[in-house]
Amino acid sequence: MKKHWKSLAERKNGSETSEKQILPKGNLEQILDIFDNGNEKSQSNRRDFLKLCGYSLAISTVLASCENSVQKAIPYLIKPEEITPGKANYYASSYVNGSEYCSILIKTREGRPIKIEGNDLSSVTYGGTSARVQASILGLYDTSRYKNPMKGDTKISWEELDQDIIQQLNQLKESNGEAVLLTPTIYSPSTKAVINTFLKSYPNVKWIQYDNRSASALIKANEMCFGKAGVCDYRFDYADVIVSFDADFLGNWLMPVEHIRQYTKKRKLSDGNTNMSRHIQFESRLSLTGSNADYRIPVKPSEQTLLVAQLYNEILKLKGLDSYSIIDTNEDIHELAKELWANKGKSLVVAGENDLNIQILINGINYELENYGTTLRIDKQILTKQAVDPDMEQLLTDLNSGKVKALFSYGVNPVYDYFKGEEFGKAIDKVPFSVSLDMAPNETSGRFKYAAPDNHFIESWNDLEPKTSRYSLMQPGIRPLFNTRQFQSTLLAWSGQETDYLKFIKNYWEEKLYPLQTVYPNFTGFWNNSLQQGVFEPKTKSVFDTKFKLDGIGELINSIANAPKSSGFELQVYESSAMGDGKMANNPWIQELPDPVTKICWDNYLTVSPKQAEEMRLETGDVVELNSGVKLPVYILPGQAYNTAAVALGYGRTDCGVVGKNVGVNVSGLSHIKDNYRVDFSTGVELTKTEEKYELAMTQTHHSMEGRAIVREASLGEYLKDPAAGNESHQEYENAGIYKKPNFPNHHWGLVVDLNSCVGCGACSIACQAENNVPVVGKKEVIRAHEMSWIRIDRYFSGSELNPDVSFQPVMCQHCDNAPCENVCPVAATTHSSEGLNQMIYNRCIGTRYCGNNCPYKVRRFNWFDFTKADSIPNNLHDVADMTIDLKRMVLNPDVTVRAKGVIEKCSMCVQRIQEGKLNAKIDGRRPRDGEIKTACQQACPAGAIIFGDLNDKDSQVVKETSGKRNYHLLEEIHTLPSVSYLTKIRNKETNNS
Repeated sequence: MKKHWKSLAERKNGSETSEKQILPKGNLEQILDIFDNGNEKSQSNRRDFLKLCGYSLAISTVLASCENSVQKAIPYLIKPEEITPGKANYYASSYVNGSEYCSILIKTREGRPIKIEGNDLSSVTYGGTSARVQASILGLYDTSRYKNPMKGDTKISWEELDQDIIQQLNQLKESNGEAVLLTPTIYSPSTKAVINTFLKSYPNVKWIQYDNRSASALIKANEMCFGKAGVCDYRFDYADVIVSFDADFLGNWLMPVEHIRQYTKKRKLSDGNTNMSRHIQFESRLSLTGSNADYRIPVKPSEQTLLVAQLYNEILKLKGLDSYSIIDTNEDIHELAKELWANKGKSLVVAGENDLNIQILINGINYELENYGTTLRIDKQILTKQAVDPDMEQLLTDLNSGKVKALFSYGVNPVYDYFKGEEFGKAIDKVPFSVSLDMAPNETSGRFKYAAPDNHFIESWNDLEPKTSRYSLMQPGIRPLFNTRQFQSTLLAWSGQETDYLKFIKNYWEEKLYPLQTVYPNFTGFWNNSLQQGVFEPKTKSVFDTKFKLDGIGELINSIANAPKSSGFELQVYESSAMGDGKMANNPWIQELPDPVTKICWDNYLTVSPKQAEEMRLETGDVVELNSGVKLPVYILPGQAYNTAAVALGYGRTDCGVVGKNVGVNVSGLSHIKDNYRVDFSTGVELTKTEEKYELAMTQTHHSMEGRAIVREASLGEYLKDPAAGNESHQEYENAGIYKKPNFPNHHWGLVVDLNSCVGCGACSIACQAENNVPVVGKKEVIRAHEMSWIRIDRYFSGSELNPDVSFQPVMCQHCDNAPCENVCPVAATTHSSEGLNQMIYNRCIGTRYCGNNCPYKVRRFNWFDFTKADSIPNNLHDVADMTIDLKRMVLNPDVTVRAKGVIEKCSMCVQRIQEGKLNAKIDGRRPRDGEIKTACQQACPAGAIIFGDLNDKDSQVVKETSGKRNYHLLEEIHTLPSVSYLTKIRNKETNNS
């Protein structure tokens, strides 16, 4: 059996408790802290115990006499036609956050948006979502948003603002003073038309697009090689062999929600499928994508250019074409070229670095492998990234020189995330006239003279074209909460046009898109159908002939081959799959979501290799100083390439709400420009160990499984010989307990997790938090092992610490039919339903935590404090993120009880959704159909890794999966009879021994 481990300490010591981490205090000690003002050095004694006894008696008397506060419900005088109390409404819309896109459904209750789901009708996102998409609902109720238009620090009316802006715009127009409109990539056709209307009214305004993580080199390489600028449409589901050079396409590269669905579709082994793609990853840090690779080769960032050149040269040799002289060809590259050549037309090679030379060679490799037209297409493009880096450099030059007289900024924050942010901020101060059109204050908008605040996307109308000829609509789920106005309506007002942006969109669609279809004879029917479905995807024919043509490829390869090699330490900055670029830093759900690989939340940190740490005598939590002056805590990450380090962007915000302010360190300045393109790694980096220590909030040390066969895996070769490979220890016991085997005559709800599909992205965790009103506890409580997430994603390493295999495993309440938690509760607060669900009766729970102690899966969560303002005792609140203020409480799901202090909670398998599905089926006089009821985690998962259904329905998908030889349960040997099961992980490699 393959040995799995969760951290270096566990690997070296066998059983893990902590990586030099202070163990949490015992339960009694934590309670006694009340009398010692939380002094960690205090020692509890007999007197303190007597204090506690007296306090317990007194508080019991008080609580016995407490009455719940009276909640008054005011009925509708005239009920809106579309609202039925207790029934949810759904609005098809789109999520947009810079270059991030997702087709979504907005779930509202009595007019309140409370949840976001994926739109199954979209051929771009396939109904999937990401953690940030799920968490974006909370941004609607963010109290740090602009409430009104501003002139300096003074609130003004929209009429006053418009009058001032139009007057100054006309003055600039008359004097021909240059103005700049700075936006992220705009991939809304109607918004582009609005901007063009604005530019036509003011010809002196220049429009510049800025992506803080641009694809500028990729866009330029396609223009040079094929005469068509843009980003290709990648189809990972058509590739039998995938090779990635530092492209984290499952994490943040281009369109991860789409890429995850495509990638996992090709790796599922259900329904008799035995064909599975093979994935090889070259990278320095252990990314989410690298964690899922079949083979992973750790390399320094500076080595990637030569490796790509070697791969291109080897393929030329295999094709019988003239090759180039490159010495010291890597043996891995030699074998890789043979495998790619054997799968030409069915392979895909991608690179994530913003380096023109790399991207040109990648184009050449895919062209020689005949991949264009199958696994990637240049005629069909991803349109979410269009900005080019040289434009920003020119803008900064013009700002410093005084050439720019006015600056309008929308949806960007270059003072924070541009690598010359400090210089950019000083340049903005020189501009006489500046207007921010952002939704919330940030480091850039705080330097502007005016603020014309934008709506949240859930309050907005818009349209999108994320990919060629793939259109979607955005519609509001609620009227604007504050005195804000859409960016597009604002530009229309300043252009002297009618400000009804919805009317503008409809006119644009009637003129441009309605003629692309033949189904609807009138525009009204076409518009209503498109709005209801949320997408419009006309069939278009492509006439573009993909031919690779580039002079000077030989000179390019020779320059790469002869370039001096970097021998020193290298540093890479990256976006984490949780935090992203930092726009959502004020979102507590995102802050408390652990990084899928390191399992750390509420911070960024410097990852170093175990070998590097041993040489420098570093431990996790040590603080090091870079030669740039930046200080960061260290995390020792297995799989990190030697002589490299990595740190996440998106932290260190100084101007945002209370949640994200001063959390972590801003490292945007560690990027630099190379050959006109912003690159994310630096050479010549030096680390100096300081005497400082820093405590990181890690969830990985809280749930050790003590070496049992929790994750089971095998190689594809072994699986093809024996479908039960890796699952040899699977055991089913009959009559092993003292109780009779339970019988479920009607429904028996169960859930299956396919470990071959789960990529560890965390979308399920945030979806569960939003659906079930799971509280935020803050960094301090996470350190004390008090996190409240109902579903956690365990990460296991196996093999060598220098380059381990990685497995992800979502773990929630297993809903055991022989549950150890149920028979130890003294008040029967946890019981078993007639449909196989392990239930929690919150108002019966007295907080003994016997159930949590007796749960072998450690999935029950205890409310140590009043996190939700639901406690009977006043002044007992622990709210680190202002989640209990009235505005933010609008996000709460009214179908799920808000739990008070002293209550155990855990996964309910979304019983509220089960009840809703049963009632809907009852109204129709039938049983619920398979797939009709979906749990929140299942619906959010972009990989389709979670399958839910009725185990009594023999034709259901969940029964088909549980009947397979890959299926197993956690800790089968203790006979808890879980209703949750797992499918073994299969790796496409020769053997599974590491």
